[in-house]
Amino acid sequence: MEKYRLVVTQTAEKALYKLPKKIVPKILGAIQALSLNPYPFGCRKLAGEHDTFRIRVQTYRIIYEVHETTIEIKVLKIGHRKDVYR
Repeated sequence: MEKYRLVVTQTAEKALYKLPKKIVPKILGAIQALSLNPYPFGCRKLAGEHDTFRIRVQTYRIIYEVHETTIEIKVLKIGHRKDVYR
């Protein structure tokens, strides 16, 4: 299996800096794991979107797109579950 290239949007990067320092290593670990397996256990496809998925890290969500043709994962948003879908 080929390793996917990770692309983090500026929006997601800014959100990462605003998160509590305790959760950041767990979120970074989950993002890095996506490069090996873009569809981990517990990932869910977002309704109404083409190739957009989400994974949970405690009460936080990572929203990302999988581009199979370019072997790329684009992290769109990172945030608390009450705010990330807005």
